[in-house]
Amino acid sequence: MSKAPSFTDALERVRVALAAMGTGNPQPYIDCWAVSDDATLFGAWGPIEKGYAQLSETFRWVGSRFGGGQLIPENTVVFTSGDLAYTVGFERGEFNIDGGTKQPMTIRVTHIYRRFGEDWQLVHRHADFPPAAQRKNGDAH
Repeated sequence: MSKAPSFTDALERVRVALAAMGTGNPQPYIDCWAVSDDATLFGAWGPIEKGYAQLSETFRWVGSRFGGGQLIPENTVVFTSGDLAYTVGFERGEFNIDGGTKQPMTIRVTHIYRRFGEDWQLVHRHADFPPAAQRKNGDAH
C-alpha cells in the first residue's frame, strides 16, 4: 500500500516543474494544476486567466519564451490549513528569453494549492517582477 502524497510532495513536484519550465518545457508545470474552471492566474508578463484550458495555453506560451535555464523557487512562507495551502516567495533563474542572451530573472510569486482527495494541486498563481524599493534608508517601517 502506498502512502498518500503530502504537501511536501506537491512542493517538490512544482520545484521540478519550474526547472523544466526554464528549459522551455511547460508540461510538468501544467500537470501541477487542478483541471478546474476556477483555477486562476495573475501572470508576471501580464496574462490574467481563469480556467484550466486558458492557463494551459498561457503556460505553453510562457514556456516557449524560455530556454537554457531553470526557475528555482525560494519559498519564504509555506502554510497549510485543512484542504488549502499557500506559498509566498520568489522564483529565480538565469536563462534565454525569446532567444536573447542569457540573463537573470527574479519573480515574486504566491501559489495557492487545494487538496483534491489525496493530491495537492495548484489553483492560483500571482506573480510579478519586484519593483525597486521606494522607502528611503532610515525611514520607519
